[in-house]
Amino acid sequence: MPTAPELSATNSDLASQIAELGKQQGLAAVGFTSAEVLEPALTVLNSRKAAGLAAEMQFTYRNPERSTDPIRALADAQSIVACALAYGATASPKPGEARVARYAVGNHYARLRAVLQQIAELIREAGYSARVHMDDNNLVDRNVAWRAGIGWFGKNANLLVPGVGSWVVLGNVITNASLRTEDVPLPDGCGPCRRCIDGCPTDAIVGPGIVDARRCIAWLVQGPEPIPVEFREAVGNRIYGCDECQEVCPENSDPGNPKVPGNPKVIEALGTMWVLEATDTELMDRVGHWYIANRDPNVVRRTALVVLGNTGDPTDIAVKNLLELYSHSDVEQLAEHALWASERLGLGQ
Repeated sequence: MPTAPELSATNSDLASQIAELGKQQGLAAVGFTSAEVLEPALTVLNSRKAAGLAAEMQFTYRNPERSTDPIRALADAQSIVACALAYGATASPKPGEARVARYAVGNHYARLRAVLQQIAELIREAGYSARVHMDDNNLVDRNVAWRAGIGWFGKNANLLVPGVGSWVVLGNVITNASLRTEDVPLPDGCGPCRRCIDGCPTDAIVGPGIVDARRCIAWLVQGPEPIPVEFREAVGNRIYGCDECQEVCPENSDPGNPKVPGNPKVIEALGTMWVLEATDTELMDRVGHWYIANRDPNVVRRTALVVLGNTGDPTDIAVKNLLELYSHSDVEQLAEHALWASERLGLGQ
C-alpha cells in the first residue's frame, strides 16, 4: 500500500492546482485555512443561542462544538479549502406570484458540490484524504471562508467577497494535506456604511453583524412557528427567504445567472394561489429541495397565506373562497393565518 505524502511542509503546488481548478470551474473565490477550531464562531454561536437570538433555528446552533471543530469531520485534518460560488439575479414576480430569494431560485448548491467533489478528487489523487462539507451544518462555512481570506463579514452577518459581495454560496473541503501555514483574513470593507441595518424591513439587524432570528424575515417564513402578527405586513410577497439587506448593499454586483446543465429546478417565483391549491406531493415535488421546517408543506402554505393577505385581490371570488376554505382548516396555524389574511384584505369572516 502506498504511503501518504509528507504532511509537514505546505503543498504549494497542490494549493495552486486547486485554486486553478476552482477558477476554471467558475468559482468566485478559493482560499485555504487551518483546521483549528473556528473562532469567533464558537463563542458567537453559544452567546447568541443563550441570548435567544437564534429563535427555534437549529443548523449550526444545534451543536456549536461540533460545527466549529473540523477535527470532528476528519480526525487528522490539517487544512480546509474554502470555496465561494456566485449566483445571479431572479426575475421580479408578476402579479399573483410570490417572491423567492435569489439563492433559492436554482439549486446553486448542486453546482457548488460538483466543483467541491472535483477538488476533493484532485487532493485524493495527490495521496491525501479529503472530505466535502457544504450546507450540512457540520461546519460554519462563513467562518471558514473569512479565516481563509475569501471575504469579510458585513454588518448583516453575511460574508462579502470582493467583486460579487454576498451573492455567493459557500462550501469547503477538509483535508489532511497541509495547504496553508498562515491565515490572512481580509480587513473590514464596510466602513461606516449601514445600509443593510437601515434597510431591514423588521429591524432584525440589532447591531453590526448581529441578526435577531426572531425578527428576520428569512427565518420567519421558513421556521416552524406562526409568523408573528407584527411582522406579517413586512413579509410582503416573500414566500421564501429575504434579500433586502443584500439588495441595498453597495458591495453587491450581479454576476448573472448562467443556465447549468443538470439543474432543472429553477423557481423564480411561485403562484400564490397555486401553492394553496396544490397537493402535498405537488408542492414538495416543486420546492422540496428548500429547507422546510419538519419537511411540512403546511409551512409553505402558511407563508403563502400571509403573502395572499398582503397582495391578493379582495374582489377576486377565488381568493375569497380559498381564504374561506383555509379559515376552517383543521390545522390551527393555517386557519389563524387565513383569518388574518381575510381581515387584511377587508373580507372578514
